[in-house]
Amino acid sequence: MLTALTVLTAVVVLVGGCADFTAQDNQREAGAFSPNNRPSGQPEPTPPPETPRETQPPPTGPCVDPDPAVIATCLASTGGVMPGDEQGEVTVVAERTTGKIITTKRYGPARTLGETSVDASGDGGLIDFAFSPTYSQDRLIYAYITTPADNRIVRLAPGDVPKPILTGIPKGATGNMGAMFFRSPTELVVATGNAGNPAAADDPSSLAGKVLLVTSFTSGASPRPAILASGFGSTVSLCPNASTGTVYVADQTATEDRVQVLEEGGPKVLWTWPDRPQIAGCGVAGGSIFVSTTRTQRIEAINEPTREEPTITAPAVVLERRYGALGRMAALPNGLLQVATVNKEVGSPKPTDDRVFRFLPAGGGNDRT
Repeated sequence: MLTALTVLTAVVVLVGGCADFTAQDNQREAGAFSPNNRPSGQPEPTPPPETPRETQPPPTGPCVDPDPAVIATCLASTGGVMPGDEQGEVTVVAERTTGKIITTKRYGPARTLGETSVDASGDGGLIDFAFSPTYSQDRLIYAYITTPADNRIVRLAPGDVPKPILTGIPKGATGNMGAMFFRSPTELVVATGNAGNPAAADDPSSLAGKVLLVTSFTSGASPRPAILASGFGSTVSLCPNASTGTVYVADQTATEDRVQVLEEGGPKVLWTWPDRPQIAGCGVAGGSIFVSTTRTQRIEAINEPTREEPTITAPAVVLERRYGALGRMAALPNGLLQVATVNKEVGSPKPTDDRVFRFLPAGGGNDRT
């Protein structure tokens, strides 16, 4: 099974250097859906490292954040985020409003790995991204974007124009935020928002409000993907468990926010938030499912259900109102979380916003923020 080590190593190299490369179309065959498939692009669990102590005076300037947990600053409003190394000290983050995919670490440097034109009106723009499973060889990045006509997945190759892979995902004034990840080298799992139309999420003829399986990556072919699950709201995020392959989905509806698990028979609700804290992201680490919220500015955790302990306990708040409005998050196997802020979109931005910070929930290891 492909692991993330090759991809992450390539990303880390690109933080400090550049490379020449070309891209070519790839036609891949689909595999059967199973919640026990491990998502590709995820490293094996490793013990969390000690955080390096800063022994040199920090640089100066308007984008230097004094908080040692902050690893990216002065970003445009953010979309998807993912770790760029196995320790979580490097991040890769989508700037939703500029269409740039940026990798950086604390005190930089920052590099743009990919860029595309987007329609950033409402909550659209550069929504999410996923590295090709063979990124170290082909340097391809798949991006989930909003255009003036639709939401779509495009393939980015340096020196080339974006190539459409899947088009026709409904676009709305709201409800555009979705997510995606490579479950295997031939399977891209994509979650789409309902485009502001709850009825479309239950309509089998619409790609809105769905979890899709994309298996064709040839530019321009755009065959209809398989629908794995339906009925999702807005701001849909995916959080796979790297060890078991179980996929959890967080979304917002008109009456509640919720976390569901994808099962063979369809999505199953694990917990709901009737107060609608605006869940924006989710991640799985250390036996917990974490969610980041925009309105209440929290990270909350529920226990991940197991066969031995299937009961979900009430959410615990593990971080509150420290970084402002929170957007997408990603979890590392060592228990660390990377979380992006969206203060420029809905919060009260500070001079170094928007940011990405590292956070280790209590009991998650020997790191510290």
